[in-house]
Amino acid sequence: MTTATARGQISAPSLFTLVGDPLRWRLLSELAQSDRKVRELAATLEQRNGLVSYHLGRLRSAGLVSMRRSSADGRDTYYSIDIARCSELIATSAEALHPALKLKPVEHPPSESTPGAPPIQVLFLCTGNSARSQMAEALLDNLSRGETVSVSAGSQPKSLHPNAVRAMAEFGIDISGRRTKPLAEFSDRHFDIVVTLCDRLREICPEFPGTPRVVHWSIPDPSDPDASDDESYPNFQEVAIELATRIRFFLFTLRTATHHQKVPSGA
Repeated sequence: MTTATARGQISAPSLFTLVGDPLRWRLLSELAQSDRKVRELAATLEQRNGLVSYHLGRLRSAGLVSMRRSSADGRDTYYSIDIARCSELIATSAEALHPALKLKPVEHPPSESTPGAPPIQVLFLCTGNSARSQMAEALLDNLSRGETVSVSAGSQPKSLHPNAVRAMAEFGIDISGRRTKPLAEFSDRHFDIVVTLCDRLREICPEFPGTPRVVHWSIPDPSDPDASDDESYPNFQEVAIELATRIRFFLFTLRTATHHQKVPSGA
């Protein structure tokens, strides 16, 4: 499902030379906020498309960035950062310089919210609300320890996919009783952050009251109309793992920004 280069070894000096380039660092910073197309990155950074593509290729060769063809328009490509890979490489590179610099991953970021502050309102969107957005909603509910209120919806909702239920059960989360919801149900509701998980929906995502921050995660639909549920189940497992990783890092952003000030635009 993912079009990405194989992860090769990279030395500490090579890593810092790679990410130390100002333009590559800015690209990583943008992708740490949201998946983006080349032309979007070029416009934001005021650089030529070809130059941006070249530097993205360098980052891909190190496994820091991956790419996927857009499901909305196959001529477009979305780039995303492998934040877990970045974390791993930075940690091992620091330790290579001196053992005392060894970094330990933090599984659960400390809460930075103000006591008594209202929970962060998050909306996850995809086309059918049958798998990706339902799984993301459940994972954020489970990991955020009550600091968020998350809901999900779809532009063309259909029945909850049994494989989504099965994949979440592997995380100890039961979503079997959840209903699918139309996007229109939340058109007048205030959200702090809206996360689109479907390339097609991103193109038609409406505006919401209060101008929430909009984030895009380009994640392919795990369902396959030409395959049985058992045959397509590995796709759902892969999506669940990717969502869990993204949401774990996403929580750091939520907890350190939203309650202190209005979250900046971007993703």
